[in-house]
Amino acid sequence: MSFEREVHSSPEAAAAACALHILDSLAGRTATLALSGGTTPRMMFAEMARRPFDWTRLHIFWVDERAVPPGDEQSNYRLAREHLLEPAGVPAANVHRIETELPPFEAAKRYQAVIREFFALSEGELPRFDMIHRGIGADAHTASLFPGEPLIHDEAGIAAAVYVEKFKQFRVTLLPGVLRAARQTAMLVCGADKAAPMAAITGPTRDPLRWPAQVVTGTGAPERWFIDEAAAGL
Repeated sequence: MSFEREVHSSPEAAAAACALHILDSLAGRTATLALSGGTTPRMMFAEMARRPFDWTRLHIFWVDERAVPPGDEQSNYRLAREHLLEPAGVPAANVHRIETELPPFEAAKRYQAVIREFFALSEGELPRFDMIHRGIGADAHTASLFPGEPLIHDEAGIAAAVYVEKFKQFRVTLLPGVLRAARQTAMLVCGADKAAPMAAITGPTRDPLRWPAQVVTGTGAPERWFIDEAAAGL
């Protein structure tokens, strides 16, 4: 495992560097990428869409999704569709979204089935994404694993529906074993509200139930963090 950190002068610079890293890492081969949502990733998606890349060889999945239809303003899929998939001309057959227009537990079951089929998994086997893009929240959550979530301890599952009390909302998320199994992870973290969780996550004390991003950070394949100066403040 390797842990690298790049500090950039602005969110835009961090997003651009993260975009370039992801595309450079996946170029020239058939590969899989799982995306997250959020404000800063919008900039990253736009940067990715502007760059020359063979999108016919990249299969795109999602780290997590809110339990909303694909056209909803809160949809991570919609964000990627508007800023990456359509501008870049990603083939529809290469897009494997979470079908959250279905009831949450059904959507999670369907997403697991899609992943199992695509990766041709045996019973009990976990997928290995070539690249997973993630961020963290001001409460140190990552994916849709929030503080106190029992699924933080789930080592064997692929995806699950979770109820996020903080937002009174169901979501579907990949689980820790899958996040750790990634061949590479690109973390994009920007904003002063991320300084305290960054310090906690990368500090000497491990408490994943309190700081869920620790369930993955420093435990799996190579991670590269792209952060702005505000997030690096502590």
